[in-house]
Amino acid sequence: MAAVEEFSRSVEDGLKLAKRISAGKDRSFAGTPPCPAGGMDRSSLDLLLPGAPMAYAVVGDPAIVDNPDIPSYQPHVHGRRDPPALIPLQMKEIAVEVDCLLDTAFVAVRGRWWVHCVTRSKSCDCRLVIPMGEQGSILGVEVHVGRRSFTSQTVEAGDLNLDKIAKNEGGGYLKPQFFYLTVPQVNGGTDIDLKIRWTQKLLYADGQFSINIPFRFPDYVNPLAKIFAKREKIQLNVNSGTGKEVLLQRTSHALKEKGRHGGKLSFLYEEVVENFSRKDFYFSYNVYSSDIFGSILIQSPSVNDNDQRDIFCLFLFPGNNQNRKVFRRGVVFIVDTSGSMQGKPLDSVRNALSAVLLELCHEDYFNIIAFNDELRSFSSCLQPATEDMVENANNWMSTTFVAEGGTDIMHSLNEAMGLLLNNQDILPQIFLVTDGAVEDERQICSTIRTQVTSTAFIAPRISTFGIGSYCNHYFLRMLASIGRGQYGSAYDSDLIEDQMQRWFSRAWSGILANVTVDAFNHLDEFEVFPCHIPDLSVGCPLFVSGRYRGKFPDSLNAKGRLADMSDLSIDLMVQNAKDIPLEKVLAKQQIDLLTAQAWFSESKQPEEKATKLSIQSSIPSEYTCMVLLQSHSEEMDNLKQVKRYQSRKDEGLREGLPALVRGPTVGFGNIIATVENLPAGFGEQKPTGTFNVINKAVNCCGRLADCCCCMCFIKTCSKLNDQCVIALTQFCGALSCLACSECCTELCCDGSG
Repeated sequence: MAAVEEFSRSVEDGLKLAKRISAGKDRSFAGTPPCPAGGMDRSSLDLLLPGAPMAYAVVGDPAIVDNPDIPSYQPHVHGRRDPPALIPLQMKEIAVEVDCLLDTAFVAVRGRWWVHCVTRSKSCDCRLVIPMGEQGSILGVEVHVGRRSFTSQTVEAGDLNLDKIAKNEGGGYLKPQFFYLTVPQVNGGTDIDLKIRWTQKLLYADGQFSINIPFRFPDYVNPLAKIFAKREKIQLNVNSGTGKEVLLQRTSHALKEKGRHGGKLSFLYEEVVENFSRKDFYFSYNVYSSDIFGSILIQSPSVNDNDQRDIFCLFLFPGNNQNRKVFRRGVVFIVDTSGSMQGKPLDSVRNALSAVLLELCHEDYFNIIAFNDELRSFSSCLQPATEDMVENANNWMSTTFVAEGGTDIMHSLNEAMGLLLNNQDILPQIFLVTDGAVEDERQICSTIRTQVTSTAFIAPRISTFGIGSYCNHYFLRMLASIGRGQYGSAYDSDLIEDQMQRWFSRAWSGILANVTVDAFNHLDEFEVFPCHIPDLSVGCPLFVSGRYRGKFPDSLNAKGRLADMSDLSIDLMVQNAKDIPLEKVLAKQQIDLLTAQAWFSESKQPEEKATKLSIQSSIPSEYTCMVLLQSHSEEMDNLKQVKRYQSRKDEGLREGLPALVRGPTVGFGNIIATVENLPAGFGEQKPTGTFNVINKAVNCCGRLADCCCCMCFIKTCSKLNDQCVIALTQFCGALSCLACSECCTELCCDGSG
């Protein structure tokens, strides 16, 4: 939140500074944009966040602000801006290309801006900010400024001298889904050409896939039409991979259909516009089928693939049968009410839970468990979801959901499992919501795995939701994988309620449980992600991927149990995915699950797999990072360039030194922050390895009975203020001087004075 507020205030200052720009004879010049009046509240903060890819001039010295083509008399300005002002740059053209493949979208944005607000004899840094869509992950960046170019490279963290490179920070995340990049020393009047690629998940609701890309530009990015022809272009390609007919539902821009073949479509929108787009790009489509259907896509690995096993992707769609019966639900909601959930996080969870309780049918059953140091249950058993009982539950939450105390996940999970294990005529589900990390997470996963594998009928499904960056999201992901459930997260306090609603919808209305594919047992070798196949739900198609050796038959069957407790067999055709790069589409899911496996097993093998896959797919992970490399006209291999710069002995910042781009890594939980009940770390970026040090300190503390240990020392140091630290430093320095003086007296002067 602090970073967002600082950014917004800097933009507000930049809009004020932009009034200094001369427009010559044309007084309608767009370089004098309006700025918010009065103080900044939360709504004005949000208004100043970019609603589309934008570029800003980072201006510390207001004296350099002027029109580079029409210099004018500027009154002298004393002092510098700290933090620097951000002046939105004017844009010449923007183009978006979107490839929708299965359930993933690959987005490439090309934009061109010019530094219209700095005199040509001066230069400034420029900041590029790109808002992304659902679960966005950066794939690569290319920037061209004059003869200089900047390209990104994903490299293994162990290959870099992070202490040296980190001083030259080139980018990161302003807040979740807001990626920024800094281009150093751009001359006034220069063009900035940007190409950025990322991947994001398609949303699925009411039987439709949809994509939303921020594409709302403020008026002040529009240059004069008579100077520049403003161009915007959107190219959209859809390949559902199903072979079924794709039906267009809704679009925000005037797309023209360019081609259609089965489940593949292509569209184009291209215009010279008076003003750039003022609305987001939205597109939705439906893959029509009257009932449940699926297929298996297979593909041979590419030559550059580190894993030379074949690739497969199994998918099941719920179909459009509105009469398909869903399972009766037996649901236990487990909510963390520790002190760190104080305020908006707990209020948002309560609101989301109240909304989902209204969706329960009268034949469903539910219970609610609130936990911190203690456990409090709405009822001692599952209750029918009648209107009166739901109202009682809402009243109970209003009085019981009070943020205080610590975090005890194991006790609440055991209580929920006990409530659900003996119910054979319902689909048992557990929804766990927490913002903290605990010491016994691996033990929790091992215990739950034993319990679900020993259940003869339908084991309780466990879905997990992590709030903020202090909880161990890989523990929650592994727990959901073991429990055949869905994992969700929210790193922004404003998005908790919305993300929880989507999380509920993915796991809420199950129509096919205990899905198995017998063909896996006949392969020479196979690896499946996730390790346990989740249920098929009305609100979420099922995608399972992996690697294998052997040969799939031309067709096979997937089996599962329907809501009426009968068995269903689904014919699956095996198809070669010729025009879908499966290794790229599936990379993000596999990296996350491999990282969770590496954490759980404490094994190097899945960690090495995740690292290689991260570098191969250019998706940063917990074990890799992204660096920004600068070059002039010479061509150079990226990795060689990194190593060349690392070999330099000069520790100071040097032009061309690789710049570290802070990734979206969240680490493996912050147990100390959980113990201290610190508010959820929304949007905080933590250096790689931080949590390993913290967890070792906590383990040390456990062995020494929390007495005189690393954790206690860390706690003590964290509570010292700056003045106390300075005083202690001066005291230690004085003692050192006294010791040196005594040594000098005794050794050099023989104690004779």
